[in-house]
Amino acid sequence: MSREIELLNIIMNEGRISVAELSKRTDVSQVTIRKDLDQLEAKGLISREHGYAAALDSDDLANRMAVNYSAKRMVAERAAELVRDGDTVMIESGSCCALLAEEICRRRSYGRIITNSVFIANFVRGYKGIDVTLLGGEFQRKSQVNTGPLTKLCAGQYRVDRLFVGTDGFDLRSGFTGRDMVRTDTVRSMAESAKEVVILTDSSKFSTGGLVRQFSFEEVSKVVTDGGIGEEIAAELTKSGIEVIIAG
Repeated sequence: MSREIELLNIIMNEGRISVAELSKRTDVSQVTIRKDLDQLEAKGLISREHGYAAALDSDDLANRMAVNYSAKRMVAERAAELVRDGDTVMIESGSCCALLAEEICRRRSYGRIITNSVFIANFVRGYKGIDVTLLGGEFQRKSQVNTGPLTKLCAGQYRVDRLFVGTDGFDLRSGFTGRDMVRTDTVRSMAESAKEVVILTDSSKFSTGGLVRQFSFEEVSKVVTDGGIGEEIAAELTKSGIEVIIAG
């Protein structure tokens, strides 16, 4: 486990913890801990107070990313193996997807990410080599994502090999589900520009329902998740022709 993940797990569990206590628990100097916390804060994963680090007290994407961070990081790292130098991929908003975008920028020398996520565009702004195209649209402040007719129109101008997308939930009868009708409608239109759809999610989402149908089994080519996915669900996905890729 990297120190970044270890620190994030401690902060998420404690809610608020001093630099001195983090130094003691990790057996690392306070100077090094402060540098690590600066990096976590720069990514928007925690907040800093004088002498303390604190978990974010909000429902925005950065806060959701910090939940099950270790599993999401593994999923992103595994999914990044599907992308080669020079590829143009489309990535929809989501915590696993944001980490995937970062992994692509870390690993690849050139290529392009097309996204409707303002968060993702900002999250990878410090990396060079990978170009980022931000699709316009109606801005949803909470999820930091562009949606609606303009986003659909913009997405329709492209043809890409893969769309990487997160999911809010799952149902054995209807497939993958979302919480927001407008956002779900937008991502379904984005999928029309891709040869295949790849779902990225930590396994907890397979025990969560949703209000809106996102994708049926037939519309998804691959699912990248962690080892917590149940055998019954994995078998059903495989039976439906979906390649299940387990990270870790």
